[in-house]
Amino acid sequence: MDLGLSGKGAVVTGGSRGLGAAIADVLAREGMDIVLMARDADKLAGFAAELSQKHGVKVTPVSADLSRAEDVERSAAAAVAALGSVDVLVNSAGATKRGDFFSLTEADWESGYALKFFSAVRMSRALWPSLKASAGAIINIVGIGGRMPASDFTIGGSVNAALLNFTKALAEVGTRDGVRVNAVNPGFFRTDRLAHSLRSLREQTGCSADEAEATLLAKLGVRRFGEAEEVGDLIAFMVSRHASYMNGSAIELDGGTRRGI
Repeated sequence: MDLGLSGKGAVVTGGSRGLGAAIADVLAREGMDIVLMARDADKLAGFAAELSQKHGVKVTPVSADLSRAEDVERSAAAAVAALGSVDVLVNSAGATKRGDFFSLTEADWESGYALKFFSAVRMSRALWPSLKASAGAIINIVGIGGRMPASDFTIGGSVNAALLNFTKALAEVGTRDGVRVNAVNPGFFRTDRLAHSLRSLREQTGCSADEAEATLLAKLGVRRFGEAEEVGDLIAFMVSRHASYMNGSAIELDGGTRRGI
């Protein structure tokens, strides 16, 4: 299926690793020029060069701490300068800390909201004029924790719930301005974050790698973990002309982990 994305420009935050990197890879594969944003300048530059060589598109690395408002403004300006027209914004930056509620600090809470929630708010606002001019699309990478509260995920769950609400609210503005705003709630995908969770489970129980995977899959009630490229494939469709009627949606890609209606 020709998604009609070739020659367009996308900004992907949190684009140096994990789901953000996989999303950028798929969008570049579809012929989009990419601006990658993340903190690690060296890793970002290396991945940008790899994507550019692999797919023959322009990939611009922009190193920034997106928890800082001034870095968001600077990065947004750099993205517009690099791409000319921003057609797609994928807000994928941010991972929140798990743990016992009474062990989480004020700094943990502030960091969780600053990077994942406020960076999405600020980046969307900063790039809105360009997205409006291109009749573009925003995708917020949220998470099933926003709809599945858990005692060890009080920061992440509340951040995700806030970001889902923000997505719906901004989609209403987008209806007026011609910008589609949607969200994806990923489940458990094979990224460094999942590898860390499985490693922690092995250390706690003394089980093997295969046993750790089987234990977590059984707990989630799913057949397998997702591959990061699958998130990218979904997003490429969501930002394409084939999904032009989709606005204000939050799609779960979780293998069936969340069973509520």
